[in-house]
Amino acid sequence: MEKRDYYEILEVSRDVDVVTLKKSYRKMAMKHHPDRNPGDAKAEALFKEANEAYEILSDEQKRAAYDQYGHAAFENGGMGGGMGAGMGGGFSDIFEDLFGDFMGGQRSGGGNGQSRGSDLRYNMEISLEEAYHGKETEIQIPTSVECDSCKGSGAAEGSSPTTCSTCQGHGKVRAQQGFFTIERTCPACHGQGRVIEDPCDKCHGEGRLNREKTLSLSIPAGVDDGNRIRLSGEGEMGLRGGPPGDLYIFLTVSDHRIFQRDGQNLHCRVPIPMTTAALGGDIEVPTLDGARAKVSITAGSQSGRKFRLRGKGMPIMHSSEHGDMYIHTIIETPVNLNKRQKELLREFEAEGGGAHNPESEGFFSRVKDFLADLKD
Repeated sequence: MEKRDYYEILEVSRDVDVVTLKKSYRKMAMKHHPDRNPGDAKAEALFKEANEAYEILSDEQKRAAYDQYGHAAFENGGMGGGMGAGMGGGFSDIFEDLFGDFMGGQRSGGGNGQSRGSDLRYNMEISLEEAYHGKETEIQIPTSVECDSCKGSGAAEGSSPTTCSTCQGHGKVRAQQGFFTIERTCPACHGQGRVIEDPCDKCHGEGRLNREKTLSLSIPAGVDDGNRIRLSGEGEMGLRGGPPGDLYIFLTVSDHRIFQRDGQNLHCRVPIPMTTAALGGDIEVPTLDGARAKVSITAGSQSGRKFRLRGKGMPIMHSSEHGDMYIHTIIETPVNLNKRQKELLREFEAEGGGAHNPESEGFFSRVKDFLADLKD
């Protein structure tokens, strides 16, 4: 049977660039891969044909030879044409990248027919209160679990996987290229070392099924935005009885309407009356544990002054200690004054005396010096 043109197989033009060539090959290989088409001899043949085409066209020297002489360049051992079981350099370059996509990102199992499942990520948002107190909760994640029909083997009932005849169960093959012998993942079993002649009808030979799983999760007190929690063995089930990956919970702490967090410290902007700032007094502020704390405002306090409440911040993980909370005062100017209130303020202004406004006096003093420097 006459071989088809390699460019035609991969559905690319003869002047195709390397990036487009790789994308087209990935598409073909994903479409015709035997794991996705169990028992389909035509798909298997197209898959091998795409492998062979990419192996030649991805190699600069081999592609040049093919463009000039066609398939004849690789007949009778030409160009070290040890394809077949060994495959070529171009194919191996993207083998793991390609098959990792639809095999859960796993790596070959070293010839035992099993591969570790991929790790999973779960994004979770919690409130600042939940980060303060910690949280016990349950989450539901879409994942893959062991097939209950074949018990993870991937083989139909009454059958079992057989040793790969291409690599003899090693999961790797060797190819001779000039003076070098190169070892690569077996293209027939994809590093599994075993093949399934009669795949399980329920899982189609993967040994696993897509399911939603409910897990209990304990979030410790003091977690911060961006922290992650690892649940060992709760990731995706491996192929054909392989061990599962891990599950990583990535935490996001939502913004709070009162408190701002900075590491283990909390900050709170508190408006206080002008009279309290001038005369001094006590105010009460909320704390994140649901209680209240008293803050003594010293007479003459200005906007932006900080008051520190020790131990009222966030819990420090794996410790009995807490951070601090800082109160930032904002002096509030009264509005909608009645006639008598305005009269009292005018009397206060007229009194003058020893009272002074340190912020404004300091500012205008600097302005005066600035203007004087300009004149000089």
